[in-house]
Amino acid sequence: MKLNILYLIFFAFFCIKSHSQIKKSNPAPQIVFNSNTSSEFTSDELEKLQAVYGAALRTEILERPSRVLAMKEILRNRITVKEIIDPRQHKPCPMLSEIPLFDAFVSKIERDVVFNPVTFNPLKYDFEFHKPAIQRFLVDGSNFYIIIKPQHYNN
Repeated sequence: MKLNILYLIFFAFFCIKSHSQIKKSNPAPQIVFNSNTSSEFTSDELEKLQAVYGAALRTEILERPSRVLAMKEILRNRITVKEIIDPRQHKPCPMLSEIPLFDAFVSKIERDVVFNPVTFNPLKYDFEFHKPAIQRFLVDGSNFYIIIKPQHYNN
Protein backbone atom coordinates (compact mmCIF):
# COMPACT_ATOMS: atom_id res chain seq x y z
CA MET A 1 0.00 0.00 0.00
CA LYS A 2 2.81 2.39 0.91
CA LEU A 3 4.49 1.63 -2.40
CA ASN A 4 1.31 2.54 -4.30
CA ILE A 5 1.09 5.87 -2.46
CA LEU A 6 4.73 6.60 -3.30
CA TYR A 7 4.05 5.81 -6.97
CA LEU A 8 1.00 8.05 -6.90
CA ILE A 9 2.97 10.94 -5.34
CA PHE A 10 5.80 10.50 -7.84
CA PHE A 11 3.35 10.38 -10.76
CA ALA A 12 1.53 13.51 -9.53
CA PHE A 13 4.83 15.37 -9.05
CA PHE A 14 5.99 14.31 -12.53
CA CYS A 15 2.74 15.48 -14.15
CA ILE A 16 2.83 18.85 -12.36
CA LYS A 17 6.51 19.37 -13.17
CA SER A 18 6.16 18.43 -16.84
CA HIS A 19 3.09 20.63 -17.24
CA SER A 20 4.98 23.64 -15.87
CA GLN A 21 7.62 23.24 -18.58
CA ILE A 22 5.19 23.94 -21.42
CA LYS A 23 5.90 27.37 -22.85
CA LYS A 24 3.01 29.30 -24.25
CA SER A 25 4.36 31.40 -27.05
CA ASN A 26 2.65 34.53 -28.27
CA PRO A 27 2.67 34.82 -32.02
CA ALA A 28 4.50 37.86 -33.36
CA PRO A 29 2.11 40.70 -34.04
CA GLN A 30 1.22 41.20 -37.66
CA ILE A 31 2.81 44.22 -39.34
CA VAL A 32 0.28 46.84 -40.39
CA PHE A 33 1.32 48.65 -43.55
CA ASN A 34 0.16 52.13 -44.48
CA SER A 35 -2.03 52.54 -47.54
CA ASN A 36 0.68 54.45 -49.42
CA THR A 37 2.60 51.19 -49.87
CA SER A 38 0.14 50.02 -52.53
CA SER A 39 1.45 52.42 -55.19
CA GLU A 40 4.47 51.67 -57.38
CA PHE A 41 8.03 52.67 -56.47
CA THR A 42 8.85 56.24 -57.41
CA SER A 43 11.87 56.93 -59.62
CA ASP A 44 13.69 58.33 -56.55
CA GLU A 45 13.01 55.15 -54.57
CA LEU A 46 14.18 52.97 -57.45
CA GLU A 47 17.41 55.00 -57.67
CA LYS A 48 18.02 54.46 -53.95
CA LEU A 49 17.37 50.74 -54.29
CA GLN A 50 19.58 50.49 -57.39
CA ALA A 51 22.44 52.25 -55.58
CA VAL A 52 22.36 49.63 -52.82
CA TYR A 53 21.35 46.41 -54.60
CA GLY A 54 22.90 46.99 -58.03
CA ALA A 55 22.52 44.02 -60.37
CA ALA A 56 20.72 42.02 -57.65
CA LEU A 57 17.83 44.49 -57.36
CA ARG A 58 15.42 42.41 -59.42
CA THR A 59 16.11 39.07 -57.70
CA GLU A 60 16.53 40.40 -54.16
CA ILE A 61 13.71 42.96 -54.04
CA LEU A 62 11.51 43.45 -57.11
CA GLU A 63 10.62 39.77 -57.59
CA ARG A 64 9.75 39.31 -53.91
CA PRO A 65 6.43 40.97 -53.03
CA SER A 66 7.04 40.91 -49.28
CA ARG A 67 10.38 42.70 -49.70
CA VAL A 68 8.82 45.24 -52.07
CA LEU A 69 6.23 46.00 -49.41
CA ALA A 70 8.85 46.21 -46.65
CA MET A 71 11.06 48.56 -48.68
CA LYS A 72 8.14 50.84 -49.47
CA GLU A 73 7.21 50.94 -45.79
CA ILE A 74 10.78 51.74 -44.76
CA LEU A 75 11.31 54.46 -47.34
CA ARG A 76 7.86 56.06 -47.12
CA ASN A 77 6.79 55.71 -43.51
CA ARG A 78 9.41 54.53 -41.09
CA ILE A 79 12.37 56.84 -41.71
CA THR A 80 12.32 60.57 -41.13
CA VAL A 81 15.07 63.15 -41.13
CA LYS A 82 14.41 65.94 -38.68
CA GLU A 83 16.43 69.05 -37.94
CA ILE A 84 16.46 69.98 -34.26
CA ILE A 85 18.05 73.37 -33.81
CA ASP A 86 17.37 73.86 -30.09
CA PRO A 87 20.36 72.26 -28.25
CA ARG A 88 18.13 71.54 -25.23
CA GLN A 89 16.16 69.08 -27.36
CA HIS A 90 19.26 67.19 -28.53
CA LYS A 91 19.44 63.67 -27.22
CA PRO A 92 22.52 61.50 -26.94
CA CYS A 93 22.52 58.89 -29.67
CA PRO A 94 24.90 57.16 -32.07
CA MET A 95 26.43 59.18 -34.89
CA LEU A 96 25.66 58.28 -38.50
CA SER A 97 29.39 57.76 -39.10
CA GLU A 98 29.31 54.90 -36.57
CA ILE A 99 26.87 52.90 -38.68
CA PRO A 100 28.58 50.60 -41.19
CA LEU A 101 27.65 50.74 -44.84
CA PHE A 102 25.43 48.03 -46.30
CA ASP A 103 27.77 46.80 -49.01
CA ALA A 104 26.57 43.22 -49.47
CA PHE A 105 25.54 43.79 -53.09
CA VAL A 106 27.51 46.87 -54.17
CA SER A 107 30.99 46.68 -52.68
CA LYS A 108 32.02 50.18 -53.76
CA ILE A 109 29.18 52.00 -52.01
CA GLU A 110 30.31 55.23 -50.36
CA ARG A 111 29.09 57.60 -47.69
CA ASP A 112 27.80 60.96 -48.79
CA VAL A 113 30.47 63.65 -48.45
CA VAL A 114 27.84 66.28 -47.67
CA PHE A 115 24.58 65.34 -45.96
CA ASN A 116 21.45 66.38 -47.82
CA PRO A 117 18.17 65.38 -46.10
CA VAL A 118 16.32 65.37 -49.43
CA THR A 119 18.68 62.95 -51.20
CA PHE A 120 19.69 60.89 -48.14
CA ASN A 121 19.57 57.14 -48.88
CA PRO A 122 19.00 55.25 -45.62
CA LEU A 123 19.37 51.92 -47.41
CA LYS A 124 23.10 52.58 -47.83
CA TYR A 125 23.55 52.08 -44.10
CA ASP A 126 23.31 48.84 -42.18
CA PHE A 127 20.58 50.07 -39.82
CA GLU A 128 18.80 47.49 -37.69
CA PHE A 129 15.35 48.00 -39.19
CA HIS A 130 13.81 45.23 -37.06
CA LYS A 131 14.54 46.64 -33.61
CA PRO A 132 11.38 46.96 -31.49
CA ALA A 133 11.99 50.56 -30.42
CA ILE A 134 12.46 53.93 -32.08
CA GLN A 135 16.06 54.54 -33.11
CA ARG A 136 17.79 57.91 -33.47
CA PHE A 137 21.07 58.78 -35.14
CA LEU A 138 22.74 62.17 -35.27
CA VAL A 139 24.30 63.23 -38.55
CA ASP A 140 27.90 64.20 -37.81
CA GLY A 141 28.51 67.96 -37.56
CA SER A 142 24.85 68.92 -37.99
CA ASN A 143 21.53 69.31 -36.22
CA PHE A 144 19.89 66.56 -38.31
CA TYR A 145 18.56 63.42 -36.70
CA ILE A 146 17.61 60.27 -38.56
CA ILE A 147 14.65 58.67 -36.83
CA ILE A 148 13.65 55.08 -37.56
CA LYS A 149 10.28 53.85 -36.34
CA PRO A 150 9.95 50.16 -35.41
CA GLN A 151 8.18 47.89 -37.88
CA HIS A 152 5.20 47.51 -35.53
CA TYR A 153 4.69 51.27 -35.03
CA ASN A 154 1.13 51.04 -36.43
CA ASN A 155 0.02 48.33 -33.97
